[in-house]
Amino acid sequence: MAWFIYMICLEVKDTKVVEAKFFVSYSGTGIAVLTSTNRIFLVNNIVEPKVRQISEIPRYGGQIECWCLVHCDRETRVILSNRDGIFVIHQSHQTATHIPFDNLFTRHNKVFTIVAMAVSGNNRHIALYTDTGHLYMGTIDFNEKYCEHYTNMKEPLENIAWCGTEAVICSWNSTVMVIGRTAETIIYTYDGPVHLITEIDGVRVLSGSSHEMIQKVPNVVQKIFRINSTDPASYLLEASKQFQKRSHKADSYMDLVKDKLDPAIKACIDGAGHEFDFETQKLLMRAAKFGKGFSKTINPEYYVNMCRTLRVLNAVRHPAIGIPLTYTQFTILTSQVLLDRLVARRHYYLSIQIARHLQLPEIDGESRILAHWACYKVKQTQLDKEQIAEEIADKLGYAPGVSYSEIARRAADCGRKQLAIKLIDYEPRAHQQVPLLLTLGEERAALRKAVESGNTDLVYTVILHLRENMPLGDFQMSIMHCPLAMALYIKYCQNHNRETLRDIYNQYDDFHSQAIWFITESYQRKNTMSREALLQSAQENFKLARNDTNAALTEEQIKLLRYQRSMEDVLKKPIVGKPLQDTVKVLLLRNEYKLADKLRSEYKISDRRYWWLRIQCLAEQGVWNELEKFSKSKKSPIGYEPFIDQCLKYNEEREAKKYLPKVRDELKVKYLVKLKMMNEAVQTAIEQKDVNALTYLLGQCETTDRQLIDKINMYITSLKN
Repeated sequence: MAWFIYMICLEVKDTKVVEAKFFVSYSGTGIAVLTSTNRIFLVNNIVEPKVRQISEIPRYGGQIECWCLVHCDRETRVILSNRDGIFVIHQSHQTATHIPFDNLFTRHNKVFTIVAMAVSGNNRHIALYTDTGHLYMGTIDFNEKYCEHYTNMKEPLENIAWCGTEAVICSWNSTVMVIGRTAETIIYTYDGPVHLITEIDGVRVLSGSSHEMIQKVPNVVQKIFRINSTDPASYLLEASKQFQKRSHKADSYMDLVKDKLDPAIKACIDGAGHEFDFETQKLLMRAAKFGKGFSKTINPEYYVNMCRTLRVLNAVRHPAIGIPLTYTQFTILTSQVLLDRLVARRHYYLSIQIARHLQLPEIDGESRILAHWACYKVKQTQLDKEQIAEEIADKLGYAPGVSYSEIARRAADCGRKQLAIKLIDYEPRAHQQVPLLLTLGEERAALRKAVESGNTDLVYTVILHLRENMPLGDFQMSIMHCPLAMALYIKYCQNHNRETLRDIYNQYDDFHSQAIWFITESYQRKNTMSREALLQSAQENFKLARNDTNAALTEEQIKLLRYQRSMEDVLKKPIVGKPLQDTVKVLLLRNEYKLADKLRSEYKISDRRYWWLRIQCLAEQGVWNELEKFSKSKKSPIGYEPFIDQCLKYNEEREAKKYLPKVRDELKVKYLVKLKMMNEAVQTAIEQKDVNALTYLLGQCETTDRQLIDKINMYITSLKN
């Protein structure tokens, strides 16, 4: 609403708003304003306001004297009147239809202005009241006139409203007149001025001493109580009355209604719902109950629900409560809206009784009402905080749907910080407690609750809040005594603030972690000199931590770094920072065997690793003769299977077969399969009498090679037997 007012202000900043009207559209509640320059601005939904201007109106003649809004067919229309007649303006095409007064009123009734107009709730009928005291009633498109009635009232009209769709009610000071669509009238006189309020099923009349409802008698009530009525519900009511008198006439009336008993029972129940008088309600419900005793098909649920509804309506209609709802209004508003209205008036006890009586789910009924009561209770500053907190906890307990954090927030908004803190203790959900405690400045309590919950996200929330709102020294002291918080903060610093991480390690004399920090940093720097300096710092910290092994490894890394730097000029290739294995591989690929052997001996690279590197490099270079010579230089410490693997990697099956005789017996079948020598593999498995190998080969055979499959199956069977 505030946003809409702001947007309207932008549109009418140079003019003045004369009048505003609310209306109901297909998308929600709409509002329109009339300015002093005869312009109308409107929005169809105040929740999502989009201001639209109705086309320029002044050129249609004079100041607007009366106007209203109609919404039908998903379009808003403006009906306005000035001294030239009636104008109907459509929002969509911004064109106006002019209807002169002479087209609406009889010739002898000379009309100059329309004083007031009203539209029915279904947007299908309109009523116009003229300066001469005549009332026009017709369809909204002015194509049909229902009646034109002279009220004979000299006083100025104060209110006009439709009563449903069949009548219009007008009020002048202390007089109220009901005019039907066929011009029949009823006049009511009051002691003082009255005000009319339109309802969905009638009109409320408020005076200084009374609150009355004018509505058309519901059809079901008419049928029951009409004189000489022959409706089955009327017979059922009479049968019930005679039964109460212990008269045999009850049987006669029941004979008249027995064929339509179920509709008669339902009509009596419906009629009771529309009645305000207790005794009439009892009379009709007693008749319905009497009829139920003779019906085998009626569903008793409808009767039970109406009993509950009537008790609720009678309770809220009591003068002490003052909400005289009709049954129709209650049905449309729903029980939730009624409870909201009672809560807004602080009738908490009655609200709870109604929620229980209607058997509403606790989360929508009693719990929600108690939460509203608690929010009201915390505003009572004259009561002690201990007393309020205990009283709220006793009433609410751990009822579903109740948020103690919301109640605590209300207490904090009222300046009752200590009460809010006490209420937070009753909140079982940590993710609701922690943010509110931080808002209240209770950082230590928030950290404690977050840690107790085991939710690391909550702990991070508190840590980051403390870091942003406290000096660094105070912050570190506040989390120092909480191991989980400290560990999470260190983890956070590892990813987001490494300088702070180093300060923490330094503060705690954690030399090992400092050394790891220096090593990690060394590989994030592009400058090799700074990398060497960082590694030297890491070595020193390992020594301080008495970790001689890691200190020695770091020293070797420094030596490797220096060696790589010296070799870059020779190799003309960047190798600084590469692992030892990659450095050796670069030398082997450049055929720098002497340098590679030197590096191998200096860093004590094992024969197995070195042979792997030589095989990979020779295969990558494609020098297969050299690879064969290398295989014959001495016995391979890693076997000859890697030779085959590397040859196959580069699709050199012929070269791979050279090393097949040197493959270990237990792997020979596997490598024969790799070389696609299935017959030889089967023969080898048979010679080795290896059932597992034969089973493996069975899975490797192509399904089309039935001869080989049968051969394998035969040998598997023979070996198993």
